[in-house]
Amino acid sequence: MSSFKVLIADPLSEDGIHPLLEEDNIEVVVDTGLSPEALLEKIPEFDALLVRSQTQVNHEVIERGTNLKVIGRAGVGVDNIDIKAATENGVIVVNAPNGNTNSAAEHTIAMIMGLARKIPQAHHALKAGRWDRKIYLGVEVKGKTLGIVGLGRIGEEVAYRAKGQRMKVIAYDPFLTQERADRLGIEHGTLDEVLQASDFITVHTPLLEETRHLINKDAFAKMKDGVKIVNCARGGIIDEEALYQAILDKKVAGAALDVYEQEPVTDHKLFELDEVIATPHLGASTVEAQENVAIDTSKDVIRILNGGSALNPVNIPSVPNEMLKKVEPYFHLAEKLGTFLAIVAKEPVEEFHVRFAGNLTDLNVAPITRNALKGFLKYHLGSRVNDVNAAYLATSKGITVSEHKSSEANGFTNLVTVEIKTKKASYSVVGTLLKGLGARIVRVDRYTTDVVPEGHIVMIHHKDQPGAIGRVGTLLAENDVNIATMQVGRSESGGEAIMMLTIDKPLEDQTIIEVQNLSDIYRAVEIDL
Repeated sequence: MSSFKVLIADPLSEDGIHPLLEEDNIEVVVDTGLSPEALLEKIPEFDALLVRSQTQVNHEVIERGTNLKVIGRAGVGVDNIDIKAATENGVIVVNAPNGNTNSAAEHTIAMIMGLARKIPQAHHALKAGRWDRKIYLGVEVKGKTLGIVGLGRIGEEVAYRAKGQRMKVIAYDPFLTQERADRLGIEHGTLDEVLQASDFITVHTPLLEETRHLINKDAFAKMKDGVKIVNCARGGIIDEEALYQAILDKKVAGAALDVYEQEPVTDHKLFELDEVIATPHLGASTVEAQENVAIDTSKDVIRILNGGSALNPVNIPSVPNEMLKKVEPYFHLAEKLGTFLAIVAKEPVEEFHVRFAGNLTDLNVAPITRNALKGFLKYHLGSRVNDVNAAYLATSKGITVSEHKSSEANGFTNLVTVEIKTKKASYSVVGTLLKGLGARIVRVDRYTTDVVPEGHIVMIHHKDQPGAIGRVGTLLAENDVNIATMQVGRSESGGEAIMMLTIDKPLEDQTIIEVQNLSDIYRAVEIDL
């Protein structure tokens, strides 16, 4: 039987690493607090490395770890691990995204109750020798509306608990369907509807470019007077300057914060406000959570060392070089097609289909499918999505993924078609690789086109009438926007047509609105690839 050595470089729960200790073919070495130099010296003899957030697993550590097969992160984030270096060196990275779900949800509910009853403020007053019952008059949560922004694992658990407190729950999530909302017994709303309807608001989104300062000055303006805000997700989702001003303006009656834009932090002007209660990023800080993440990571390490598949992989597993050379050229194209559809679709997606034609039918196209799915999901979920965990994330969002092959390529050597279906509509985009020319989008829905899937693209559906194209060009010129290329497709003369413009710079939101308001224009969407 093969023997493997596992190095545990950060303090982990003893019960959490028990699965590793039980394996006859695994030797566990616990050596925490290693200096970077000591880690570099030690790592070559180990097959696996387990860490939390303290140890920095950079490219030098990974390259020095010539026997490394897996790096386990006992927690969610992997910021301290060089994922690119791990992938390039054929090392699988796993984490534990589910182990702290319950703890984070419970902490959120605790913060909501603390806000409602002003428990921390009353505690400090009494400890300081003041009996101030009248000052700390609270409110009941029963019958109040809790708005949840982001209904992933933790958001869903918060919803269950809030309903147990007999709160009304309304949630926004780009993947939330009405059917899922009905199953959970909650209301499904847009972001604006959640902001406007809620007495308490809690955020549970990842921190992405799209969600940074999602709760900002404009968002506060849409909320009820006296709203209470909770953030136990990621610092930066709430604009802290805007929150501070909203509290001073009495728009926000209270805020409970566990995460911050800069961490660690002990000196913040929000801490000076009586309306704010704060904890130092304790969402996952329970005995049970620390044990669960260690158990989950340990079990994945065991699976990989014994030749199995990980349940929570973070990066790309190694692909045989012969296969990689054939399918890798399509990865970039597939990801761009997925991103294209993520931007176009505005409703929750139920089905995700990838179709292959031409010389692709003889290949194992699963890695291409994963890249298409990755491009689609990354637009909403951020960089944590990769072509290993994309399928898992899609399933968790209720999206059915399928793969199809066809010999008919309509005159092309190869074709990759990505199609999504929502409750109301379906959207598709078709791409190809042209020898010497690279990637092209050759069809959007039923319209033929020829567009390089890069840069700033504006897709305009319009009536096939004289003057429509000219009006668009004139409007863009008036807004100092240069058109680099234009492709026009139509289904029939005088019917609906499509314009695909590549432009030199992004459009302002107002410019898109002005384009949509032009006569004979049905829809305009900016697609940033």
